[in-house]
Amino acid sequence: MRSIWTGAIGFGLVNIPIKLYSATHSSDLDLDMLDKKDLSNIRFKRINEKTGKEVAWENIVKGYKLDDRYVVLTDEDFAKASPEKTKIIEIREFIKEEEIDGIYYETPYYLEPEKSGSKAYSLLRDALHKTGKVGFGSFVLRNKESLCLIKPLDDLLLLSKIRFAAEIVKPEDLNIPKGSPKPAEMKMAIELINRLSGPFDISKYKDTYSGELMKLIKAKAKGRPAPRPAMRVVHSNAKDLLSQLRASLTDQGKRRKAS
Repeated sequence: MRSIWTGAIGFGLVNIPIKLYSATHSSDLDLDMLDKKDLSNIRFKRINEKTGKEVAWENIVKGYKLDDRYVVLTDEDFAKASPEKTKIIEIREFIKEEEIDGIYYETPYYLEPEKSGSKAYSLLRDALHKTGKVGFGSFVLRNKESLCLIKPLDDLLLLSKIRFAAEIVKPEDLNIPKGSPKPAEMKMAIELINRLSGPFDISKYKDTYSGELMKLIKAKAKGRPAPRPAMRVVHSNAKDLLSQLRASLTDQGKRRKAS
């Protein structure tokens, strides 16, 4: 693995030199964009809108439009904006993880200590384990400030980027029902939830869509017709909610007996 950021965790007067690593990778198939006529690869170019000519990467700069003119920013400018935040993950407070709603979570990263920070790293990790708390703070990655949460995950520390409250879109324009369900419907819904409850193991969930798509690709490559699996009907034909719930409970009962 190759680190994508180096800096330090800071809490109180303690400073822990660390490296940041991506904790996830995409399970999407690597599909290319092609010209429908001859299946040639589509290439995207960086074109100067005035001259129509391609611009080399080394000649591209970043700028912000202010009062109808661009102010060009260099890497040094980004660093000067806040030197501390570009190199330090500052823990501002320690909180309970459940205090942050899932809508704020963004991207997870692994934290690895530099040799000189191993002892302090272990201390922070074990202290978080014992207190049941997580560190909450902020840092700058790729010229963008993010809030972050640092929590212990087995023997390592995991950092999750957290969105600012201002980045969450308010659902004010959505048409959300406000009526209450009937008591019988609620009773059956709770029973169905209880039947579908149990010890959670995320490893049993697989990306089956990519696998089925690959089967289709291989079949088409061999000139065979692509398989068309029957679509599973999720909703019953029942007209009212109570009948759908009753049918769901019956279906779950049959599945339990079959297993």
